[in-house]
Amino acid sequence: MQHAFTYEKKKVIQGLRYHFVQRPEVKVLVVLVNVFAIVAAILFYSKKIRPEPFLLGSFIWIMMMASFWYILPNSIYKQAKETFLDTFAIAFKDSGVTLENEKGYKHWEWNEFSHYFESPHFFHLYFNAKSFFMVPKEGMGEEFRHELRGALKRGILSK
Repeated sequence: MQHAFTYEKKKVIQGLRYHFVQRPEVKVLVVLVNVFAIVAAILFYSKKIRPEPFLLGSFIWIMMMASFWYILPNSIYKQAKETFLDTFAIAFKDSGVTLENEKGYKHWEWNEFSHYFESPHFFHLYFNAKSFFMVPKEGMGEEFRHELRGALKRGILSK
């Protein structure tokens, strides 16, 4: 199976957001900050604490959401902007995955991937917790996506 693709900035930013939200440490941080903000709100409205802890919790929550939703995805995109401007062809074979562009190619065996997940616009293929690449779904037919899901399930252990 072979797929040629380019990246769209808006979809890449959205895909990077999904990457950050899927991280276990981010999930724990979101829960902790939300619990702190809710407890601070309850205590503030019951007049047990002053408004500062409530405002601090709200500020932390807003900053955390801004960083995971805007700052981090945009900074990652800017760092790898040249990569996202290239045109790629990717081939999924029984032996692994081959990614190529006009500069060259790279082949990975299936066992080099740690896991994958699917977001609305991408298949995210991970080498480890922080190293991954995204394969856009745009231009793939539904039959191709179904076959690709099967190949990924056979080749990579999904989390």
